[in-house]
Amino acid sequence: MTDSRAGQASQTAIEDAGNAFPEDGNPAVAPPPGTRTVAEVVTPELVARLTGAVTGSGSTASHTPFTGARLAALPESTPEDVAAAFGRARAAQPSWAATPLRERAAVLLRFHDLLLSRQSEVLDLVQSETGKARLHAHEEVLSVASAARHYGRKAPAYLGARRRTGVIPLLTRVTEVRRPCGVVGQIAPWNYPLELSVGDALPAFAAGNAVVMKPDTETALTALWARELMLEAGLPEGIWQVVLGEGPVVGPAVVAHADYVSFTGSTRTGREIARSAGARLVGCSLELGGKNAMLVLRDADLDRAVAGAIRGCFASAGQLCISMERLYVDESVAEEFLDRFAERTRGLRLGAGLAYGADMGSLVSERQLATVRRHVEEARAGGARLLAGGRHRPDVGPLFHEPTILDGVEESMAVHAEETFGPVVSVYRFRTEEEAVERANATAYGLNASVWTRDGRRGRAIAERLRAGTVNVNESYAAAYGSVAAPMGGLGDSGLGRRHGREGIAKYTEAQTVAQQRLLPLGPAFGLDDARYARLMSRGMRAMKALRIR
Repeated sequence: MTDSRAGQASQTAIEDAGNAFPEDGNPAVAPPPGTRTVAEVVTPELVARLTGAVTGSGSTASHTPFTGARLAALPESTPEDVAAAFGRARAAQPSWAATPLRERAAVLLRFHDLLLSRQSEVLDLVQSETGKARLHAHEEVLSVASAARHYGRKAPAYLGARRRTGVIPLLTRVTEVRRPCGVVGQIAPWNYPLELSVGDALPAFAAGNAVVMKPDTETALTALWARELMLEAGLPEGIWQVVLGEGPVVGPAVVAHADYVSFTGSTRTGREIARSAGARLVGCSLELGGKNAMLVLRDADLDRAVAGAIRGCFASAGQLCISMERLYVDESVAEEFLDRFAERTRGLRLGAGLAYGADMGSLVSERQLATVRRHVEEARAGGARLLAGGRHRPDVGPLFHEPTILDGVEESMAVHAEETFGPVVSVYRFRTEEEAVERANATAYGLNASVWTRDGRRGRAIAERLRAGTVNVNESYAAAYGSVAAPMGGLGDSGLGRRHGREGIAKYTEAQTVAQQRLLPLGPAFGLDDARYARLMSRGMRAMKALRIR
């Protein structure tokens, strides 16, 4: 958020503050006595320490969503600064790549322990920069620790040299090795500033790459804190470079110099990055938008499904790529489910403090708030009915909006197909599971989905019919995303490539095949003419098929 946007947020709060607020609105909770404030956490000394590694001839600022106040003065990088950062990273990377893989992986394991022991520091930062509730900030700590542990243990197995069958068994010795891409350019978003910065960088480091990262300016302090912790864990200083600035200026410069590009953000920007990377013939992975569907079948445990919908729709105020924005409920249980869901939603507590206790925090910017309000107001004007929420809450903070459930949404409404990226869910009823699957798949996106049923086998069968990169049965998103040994990513307009698992680290490498031919050459020899050599090799092909040699 720029200074002007912060001003807009404050002005909106002033204009709305005088409005009488309904007594049935979501309750607001204050932090416990003694809780530190944002100003006490984000001190000038902390900002100076964290930003000391950033090269920038300009200056910019970040703001806290809790109040709209200026949070930190930050250096702003130019394209020339980006080129210099890549130069430093490129100079440092060969030595890091030459470091034994197990030693690189050990850095991740030390980072894991440091992160868990000092999590209160980064929880304060994540909340100060994003405005999310502390429990939702803690999800980032858990996700990053899981990735650090996984790649710290599994990187040697994922990337170690592998023997492959040669063209002539025993005579052709083939080894597949993985080489780091070089310097990875990473563009990280604002909504999960710990998980989507260092969480995505960890496998790149383990694979022997350097990283030049452009975090979002509004959440840069979290990424810089993680960098400081990685250096403490043993990462060489030149291996992780950070640049800051406006996306349209700094982002293309990162893509122009990178040997591989990792991006999380909007589908529109992802397409631009894919075109730029393709023109340079470098690889990229893109996790983009989503309009994710949750299916509640007639035999679902409704209490569990309601709790899952609360988490799935309103975690981080809905500013989560894999959150649920479309809710399909079997018509036989719809009224009972929606009554319970609406009641739980109306009881969610809103809070702006650096402590546990609030159920939902703030939106991050005036732009996000404007989208949420536009979607809700347009739907209501078109005849949609509010089951819960629907209101801006300036009494809590300038960018707070109630968790909102809309019924009767039509296909012509923006909230039906556009990604809201806020605490808004539209509910729909279905008669048959065929209809539910068809409607859930009727979107250009394909990131995440959720199925709720007491019959696990049935749930898994439906999950396999849904067009989404991850599908959770009896969970909203955490079961699939938290299973870091399995790949996660999107289909269609939700992107390409995967994070987590073998694919999540192999993407940061290039495969190299080393083949050694022994004893006999692959060509006529020992007096064989061409025809006799061809017959001999043909008989060999038939024999290898008979022996089931792959």
